[in-house]
Amino acid sequence: MANIPVVYHEILNLQQLGVVETSIKHGLTSMSSPNWIVCVEPSQVTLIDLKNNNQITRRPIQAEAATMNPIHNILALRSGTTLQIFNLDAKAKLKSHAMPEPVLFWKWTGAQNLALVTATSVYHWGMDAQSPPQKVFDRHPTIGANSQIINYHVSPDDKWCLLGGISAGQGGGVNGNMQLFSREKKVSQPLQGHAGSFAVLKLMGRDDPAQVLCFHEKKADSPPGEPPKLFVMEVGRDPSKGAPFRLAPTPIPVPPEAAADFPVSLVVDQKDELAFLITKMGFLYLFDMHTGKPLYRARITQDTIFTTCDDPNGAMYGITVRRGNVMRVQLNGQALVPYVMSTLRDSDLAIKVAGRLNLPGAENLYGQEFERLMSAGKVVDAAKLVARSGGALRTSATIQRFQSMPAEPGSPQPVFQYFSTLLETGKLNEQESLELAKPVLQQGRPQLMEKWLKDDKLTCSEALGDLIMPSDVGMALSVYLRAECHSKAINCFVQRGEYDKIVPYSTSVGFKMDYSTMLNNLLFSNPTGALDLAKGLVNAEGGPLIDIQATAEAFLSSNRVQETTAFLLEALKDNKSEHAYLQTKLLEINLIGGAPQVADAIMQNGILTHYDRPHVAKLCERAGMWQRAAEHYTEINDIKRVFKNSHQMNPEFVVTYFGKLNRDQSIMLLKDMMSRGPSNMQVCVEVAKKYHEELGSEALVEVFESNKAVEGLYYYLGAIVNFSEDPLVHFKYIQSACTLGQFKEAERVCRDSNIYVAEEVKDYLKNARLPDPRPLIHVCDRYDYVDELTEYLYLNSLLQYIEVYVTKVSPAKTPAVVGKLFDLGANEDFIKRILMSVGQACPVDEMVEKAETRNRLRLLQPWLEARVATGSTEAGTHNALGKIYITLNRDPKAFLKNNMFYDPKVLGPFCESLDPSLAFFAYQKGAGSCDDELIAISLTHGLFRDLARYLVERQDLELWAKVLKKEENEEGEDPQRRQLIDQIVEWALPESTNADEVSCTVKAFMAADLPGELITLLERIVLQGSDFSDNKNLQNLLILTAIRADATRVGTYIDELDNFDAKDIALICVSESHMLYEEGYNIYVKFAKPEFSKDKEEQIEMQVSAIGVLVDYMKDLDRAKAYATQIDEKPVWSKLGKAQLEEKMPADAIESFLAAEDPSEYVQVCADANDAEIWGELIPFLTMARKSLQENLLDTELIYAYARINNLTELEKFVSGPNVANIQSIGDRCFSEGLYHAAKVLFKNINNNSKLALCHIHLDEYRDAVAAATKANNVSTWKHVCFACLRAEEFRLAGICGLEVIKYPDHVDEVVTYYSDLGHFTHLVSLFEQGLGLEDAHIGIFTELGILYTKHVPEKVMEHCKVFFNKLNVPKVVKACERARLFPPAVYLYTTDKQFDAAIKVMMDRATAWQPELFLDAIVKVRNSEVLYKAIAFYLQTHPMRFTRLMEVIENMVDHSRVVNQLKRTGDWALQVGQAYMKNVQKENLSPINEALNELYIEDEDYEALRLSIDDFQNFNMIALATKLATHELLEFRRISAYVYRCNKKWAKSIELSKNDRMYKDAIDTANESADAEIIEKLLRFFCDKEEKECFCAALFTCYSHVSPDIALELGWLHGYHNFIVPFFIQNFRQTHIRLQELEERTAPPKESDAAHDAIASTYAQGGLSMPSGVLMLENGGGMYDAGAGGIPAPMAPAGMAPPIDMSGFSQAAPPPPQMGMMPNGMGNMPPNGMGMPMPQGMPAM
Repeated sequence: MANIPVVYHEILNLQQLGVVETSIKHGLTSMSSPNWIVCVEPSQVTLIDLKNNNQITRRPIQAEAATMNPIHNILALRSGTTLQIFNLDAKAKLKSHAMPEPVLFWKWTGAQNLALVTATSVYHWGMDAQSPPQKVFDRHPTIGANSQIINYHVSPDDKWCLLGGISAGQGGGVNGNMQLFSREKKVSQPLQGHAGSFAVLKLMGRDDPAQVLCFHEKKADSPPGEPPKLFVMEVGRDPSKGAPFRLAPTPIPVPPEAAADFPVSLVVDQKDELAFLITKMGFLYLFDMHTGKPLYRARITQDTIFTTCDDPNGAMYGITVRRGNVMRVQLNGQALVPYVMSTLRDSDLAIKVAGRLNLPGAENLYGQEFERLMSAGKVVDAAKLVARSGGALRTSATIQRFQSMPAEPGSPQPVFQYFSTLLETGKLNEQESLELAKPVLQQGRPQLMEKWLKDDKLTCSEALGDLIMPSDVGMALSVYLRAECHSKAINCFVQRGEYDKIVPYSTSVGFKMDYSTMLNNLLFSNPTGALDLAKGLVNAEGGPLIDIQATAEAFLSSNRVQETTAFLLEALKDNKSEHAYLQTKLLEINLIGGAPQVADAIMQNGILTHYDRPHVAKLCERAGMWQRAAEHYTEINDIKRVFKNSHQMNPEFVVTYFGKLNRDQSIMLLKDMMSRGPSNMQVCVEVAKKYHEELGSEALVEVFESNKAVEGLYYYLGAIVNFSEDPLVHFKYIQSACTLGQFKEAERVCRDSNIYVAEEVKDYLKNARLPDPRPLIHVCDRYDYVDELTEYLYLNSLLQYIEVYVTKVSPAKTPAVVGKLFDLGANEDFIKRILMSVGQACPVDEMVEKAETRNRLRLLQPWLEARVATGSTEAGTHNALGKIYITLNRDPKAFLKNNMFYDPKVLGPFCESLDPSLAFFAYQKGAGSCDDELIAISLTHGLFRDLARYLVERQDLELWAKVLKKEENEEGEDPQRRQLIDQIVEWALPESTNADEVSCTVKAFMAADLPGELITLLERIVLQGSDFSDNKNLQNLLILTAIRADATRVGTYIDELDNFDAKDIALICVSESHMLYEEGYNIYVKFAKPEFSKDKEEQIEMQVSAIGVLVDYMKDLDRAKAYATQIDEKPVWSKLGKAQLEEKMPADAIESFLAAEDPSEYVQVCADANDAEIWGELIPFLTMARKSLQENLLDTELIYAYARINNLTELEKFVSGPNVANIQSIGDRCFSEGLYHAAKVLFKNINNNSKLALCHIHLDEYRDAVAAATKANNVSTWKHVCFACLRAEEFRLAGICGLEVIKYPDHVDEVVTYYSDLGHFTHLVSLFEQGLGLEDAHIGIFTELGILYTKHVPEKVMEHCKVFFNKLNVPKVVKACERARLFPPAVYLYTTDKQFDAAIKVMMDRATAWQPELFLDAIVKVRNSEVLYKAIAFYLQTHPMRFTRLMEVIENMVDHSRVVNQLKRTGDWALQVGQAYMKNVQKENLSPINEALNELYIEDEDYEALRLSIDDFQNFNMIALATKLATHELLEFRRISAYVYRCNKKWAKSIELSKNDRMYKDAIDTANESADAEIIEKLLRFFCDKEEKECFCAALFTCYSHVSPDIALELGWLHGYHNFIVPFFIQNFRQTHIRLQELEERTAPPKESDAAHDAIASTYAQGGLSMPSGVLMLENGGGMYDAGAGGIPAPMAPAGMAPPIDMSGFSQAAPPPPQMGMMPNGMGNMPPNGMGMPMPQGMPAM
């Protein structure tokens, strides 16, 4: 693809990702952008995130379609008419809507709009709000409901819409129609074409972009052979701006084999302004949208691309149907211009494309054309050519060429024309900008430069800025900024006085400069500018660029206190803890320096929080700022001291301040304030109000009570009592209110509060014996202490309060009060007066209960009668009166009958023991609520007749069921129920004249399952001449009861009765539960007569039902046929026909349907007739049916019947005429049943050449079959014809067809298999050799030919692989070569295909394939490292002499430790072979290599090499080696063992080995290296024991620093080695002397110089009176405690005098920590100035 202008490749496959094939098609799979692919599968929705390494997410969502937003992770789902939109990031549903009609197509037209297309209209659904979809336009008739919508586009300005669809055309073609809609004008224009899209073009010579519509046009009525056209036209241009852009229609070069092809998508590459046109057959067309010319055409896929999307980076994506190949198509810019020049041979197009897209390849054309135009004097045209050339001609040589060209008379200079043209088309480069600026500035026209810079027409550079600088600093600054000349840009800022912009600019561009020098220079010339600059420096991104402390010193040294404060405020605004010292000093400067209001403002804003708060608090206290001092103190004693001045503080501050204290501090401070008298009472109350929750009510109450502030306590508690839930608060408030005489307030709290402890308050109030008992009344009333209250009031003679309580406070508690008065023996008149006073407000039931329990009910009679007299309807009142009247026997029956308000459930039981009849009356009065009690008393006392009448009158089925239903385990008949039934039948029912009562009674008997009694009852009512004899319901009931109980009577009843529901009764008779078919048939026959059914339709309905009984239930078709013949009605015949059809009697059924003229069951008739093979009888039925029906099945079955009886003449005649038969399906049916002649007629009629060819095959008409296959032109047909010709040995015809088949890769294997099974190998090879010459020969042909060569012509395999390697499927050919044991070709293919692992494997497995150099070239390119180790084993086994060469090649690729282990496993000889390799890689210092080489050296007795290896490479088990060598027979190896022990600090073992071998020098060196006195002493004693004097002396001298002198002296004295220990002592004395001398020098007292004394004097002078009056000095440089000049420490102050104080403190890193007995600032016990001397005049106190 390197030489073609389009690059296309497959980026992934959906099937390989697990997407089912059936879901990869239009409507189920969508791709709105290169970010996501969404696939709707049967039970889930699959989301493929392309930008996240193709991550797959599957969600269990049932939906018909899904699509992802092109920008955001927003998913739209569609199911039926329901639409939903979800935000996947937020996991929330954004919108939902139910459409009025199904959505047929939808598409995201942008990030904020979802387009919806229905059968009639197009909607837009915006994402901005919860608005429903808005209708945009209706579909045009040309793109109506019969069109399938395949795409929709909206113009970039959202004013134009393009809807595209396809529909079936004549002759099997596909028509395309589009609808262009203007949203402004609300008009549509139909277009004939298949695909289109909108784009925005940047046209040469125009400032505004052009919005164009690009679309494909192919008219349905266009002449055959006329190619489709591509249109590019501008839409929506304002006519005032000029004519719209429009290109002449461009013919599209369609290849001959794609004459029936049509586009499915047009995608615009907006980056390069090209158009990609994709067709159904997989062809890709590339067009230049500026000229409309085609640039490239190719078939990129054999499958249809059903969905596409564009990539903003200049590409197109598409997905193939079913296979799911996701393809990416992109412009190959490097090859486009050469392709246009060499293939299209269009130089003009090449120049335009290269210039517009700035592509290589047209440089020579540009140069030739430029020279031609310049020679012709066409300056403007030459300038335009240079502008279009991109960067090819825009050089300094071109500028010089225009400058050297003379101007025409009356025309501008050519160079100005050149620059003018370039400015119109784009931006000048650096050289052009300089050359244009020179004459413009010389002419004094900087406004032109300013305009060009504003329009971004010039390329800014340092040279251009230098050129502009003398004329305009601001413009030069703009140039420097764009050219990134940072130092010169900053210089411009300085000249313009824009100091605040310097730091942000420097920080943003990362430019570093010396700000300190700049700041020092500005400090004296422009302090304000210096402050602005300092603020910028300290606020720079990434941290301050200057030292804050040093900068503040600089400001203050110039007496700029205000600027210092402003700077520090800016620098410290981040409020960092490391700036604590600076924050303290900032406040101190202002507090001491006479500006406490500034410090107050700083603290008020709260911007600084890390300063020394105790120090600042003291300063504030001294300055009289009591509130600030209190804010900063933390110790309670300090706070108490400050609050002695609380009268000078704002009360609001005092209240707020308590919120900062803890509970204990607050209580202590409150007590302190309260102890100072009542002046603080009000503020203390306010504090208690606000912080009562934090401080606790109990503690606050104690504070007030301890100071006997009852009034304060009252006001405090009064403020919180309404909100507090503390019982103590409420109790204390009641107590304080009572103490102060505020009884109304106490009453209010007692009445309204729910918090206080009622028992506690009640006891207090009772003991207090207040003159007003109302608080006590409310407490006792609310908490149910009524008995105690009544007793308290009664015993204290407060009777009037009792009456007030029950009448006004709580009348509902009158019963409790009266009850207590009863118990206290109160006067009855008083009680009656209370009751009469309360009247209706007293609860009756409770009052009656209180009186009854005390046997005082009669006392209530006046009160009750008074209530009744006032109209009371309360049941309790009337119940009580009833009991009194019944007890007194005052006409109780009249009361029970006439009173409507008593409760029967109360008086009924009351009367049962006195008189059952009174109880019956009472229960009867209950109207059903006392039915159970009424039944019980009736059965108990034998009131059956009364009960029977009551049951009949009630008409309540549930009540009937209670008395008639038998119990489950009841045996025999209940005599009580029998007596009740007799009373009902004999008396109650005959007395009734109400039909509803009779009906309800009958239903009750039915429900009670008493059929015998029911039939007797009904016969007496219906058949014996009662008022209900003609009642339809009773007649129905009589027959139904007989059906259930005695079926023998049903026929008699049917004959005798005429007024019953015949249809319903008949259905019940023929039901499965009764099966009285004859009775049902008789009902239908009887009521089908005219005297019963006057309407003809109703008679026919009865007749149909009658025959239905015969055929559906009785299954007597003969009797049914006789009945149908007798009646002779079409519905009857139709019913009979259907029955015959169900009984598989198709011939009789056809006869019946013909008599009925009913074709309704044509589907079943056709099926059964086909099963019975009675096509002759079926034809008349189908002919009759076609008269009234136009159904596909009728015509299809008629054709099939003609075919079955071989009536080809009628068949051809029928097919040629109008019909709606499915000729395709019936043709397939005939074909499958071997009716090839009929099938040929049918397929020829519908031009189904594929099936026609198969018919010719079965009729042995092979030439006709090939001709039909040529017309069909599909692979399946070609394949069938090919195989048929092959079976008939028509090899030439088979070859023609085979060439067409092998064009398709999927069918190549089948062709090969078929040829091979028949043994025609020569013809097969010849076929594929011919296939190599096909225009669209694919990789499968070359691959399969190679495989055939391996089987049948092996000598051609290698040549074929070398010639056609790029067109082979290498894995398949390689496998074929291996099967044929052709290993050299296999190795060649593997290596050429870069499968070096496989190539190496073949060469190792097959000796004939091994080639040394090829093997070494391939081994370094393998991917699997295991192959390297297999290669090592292979060389060791087969080519050991080449092993070293192999390891040289792969040295950097293997794990050397593993290689050594592999050599060891192979054998000792392998280690010898690999010794050279191991020496070469020993530099890696790996343990296995070191150990292996050491083993080899030991085996070879090469101790020198072993010692060298140990010294250089110590990564091995040294102890194991030393142990092994310790017993070696050679001395040098034992010395190496001692050396290894010594290296591992195994001193004892090393010395022991050396002593055993008399290697005393080694032992001495080891002992000295160990530095262990004990080991050295043992060695010395060993030498003494062995009398090795010289060794003893050498050991002492060598190890002198580790030997104690007493040991040496002892051993020398014991063994007489006096002379041998002298060197040791000489050396020891020398070392001791040197150490003492150095110690004396270090401990000698220092000598003070005269210069130091002078420094001390000058220091006192500076610290004394040298400061100017009234000025705080911030010293620039080191402070008093810092090192002096030259690093000399500062002198200490004389004894008794404190060191001088640095007022600024900036020279110190942090203030000294407070010492015991000193003030926090280190100035304890000092005079006010803190310096130990009199304070200078004008010096403010600290």
